[in-house]
Amino acid sequence: MAVKVRRKGGKWYVFVDWHGTRKARCVGVSREAAEGVRREIEKRLALGTFSLDDEAEAPTLTAFAKQWMGSHVRPNLKRSTIESYEGILNFHLVPRFGRRSISAIARKDVKAYLAELVAQGKLARNTIRNIFATLRAMLAQAVEDGLLDANPAVGLGRLNKPNNQARKAEFLTRQEAERFLTAAKDRCPGRYPLFLTALRAGLRQGELVGLQWDDIQFGETEDDPNRYLLIRHNIVRGEGTSPKNKKPRRVDLSRELRQALMALKDEAIFQAVGRGAFDEQGQPRISRLAFASEGGGPLDPRNLYHRDFLPCLEAAGLRRITFHALRHTFASLLIQSGASLAYVKEQMGHSSIQVTVDIYGHLIPGGNIQWIDGLDGQTTTQPSATQPQPAMGGQLPEYVQVIETIGRPGEIRTPDPRFRKPLLYPSELQARICHPT
Repeated sequence: MAVKVRRKGGKWYVFVDWHGTRKARCVGVSREAAEGVRREIEKRLALGTFSLDDEAEAPTLTAFAKQWMGSHVRPNLKRSTIESYEGILNFHLVPRFGRRSISAIARKDVKAYLAELVAQGKLARNTIRNIFATLRAMLAQAVEDGLLDANPAVGLGRLNKPNNQARKAEFLTRQEAERFLTAAKDRCPGRYPLFLTALRAGLRQGELVGLQWDDIQFGETEDDPNRYLLIRHNIVRGEGTSPKNKKPRRVDLSRELRQALMALKDEAIFQAVGRGAFDEQGQPRISRLAFASEGGGPLDPRNLYHRDFLPCLEAAGLRRITFHALRHTFASLLIQSGASLAYVKEQMGHSSIQVTVDIYGHLIPGGNIQWIDGLDGQTTTQPSATQPQPAMGGQLPEYVQVIETIGRPGEIRTPDPRFRKPLLYPSELQARICHPT
């Protein structure tokens, strides 16, 4: 008895010689998946549970998940996404389907697991959605590798729709935002520029702590329109990475924020000169990060939230909100100021304008009702289809005289009575049309 892995025609096959019978199975384009099948078959051969008629040739979900994470997830995705997939596999999918061959996982099994999680009510809807999104992505790779004919986890989103209305984004009003900034300036002045940037530029927390001085274009003067922040860095769990969707974006820099950031940079240069810290070119050596810790490294977002953000909220007499609410506040204030959703979408860095509409669309109707009221002032009175008859008198109205002068000299435009409609003319003219002299 032997189990071998071979490549043929660009695909990997597992060949099994068992009791004089040879059988081959196409595993796909991944050698790792083929090796996983080989190991699974050898284990079953050793236990005496192997049969050519069963589905043991396909890897178990545990084996395939390990191969999928190593060849597709870790090389291509961010660390936070990788950790999310690992947690879902270890705590949910492997305990449920880990020992089963992936070819033996039927759609009814996936639907039953989904119904069970929803009925238990222990997990949030988004958590359940993420569990099955991970399973769907993994089995999609199995389909591509030729291990499955169809993905049993496709199209299950409609079974996990929430019964209640989705939670709307929380944000501060303009007055509350000003109270918060005033409290921040008094309570923790060192963090005031960071909080101002969050409210005036809408950066995510990781983008804030990852903002570098080289990413800031101050412009020649405060009236120079060429002033902006280039968002191309992000720090998640202490690791530098790209912004969400891996797309850099440009955020316009307000005059107030420009002045605050310039003052912050001047203060950093002043402190570097006082310490005698200079680089090889003789320039003051400052951290490349705009909002650096005392050691020059990135800030810890958790410490920023608990040690600075929450005390400032309390000092301002505001309710407890998430740090991300400052980003929502930026977008809501933009919309209330009359900015278009297309502009808000670009400033926020959303993947599509539909995301912007879904989150902030409810802010538009009440703030723009003046556009509906403005329609009343633009309405004009339409002329009546029936014109008033001319006053009776000896002299024909001017328009009748004009009509009679159209055509040949001394005649009206249509001399043939068959093509005339006398009723359309005043009574003084009807007789002349019907009985021309």
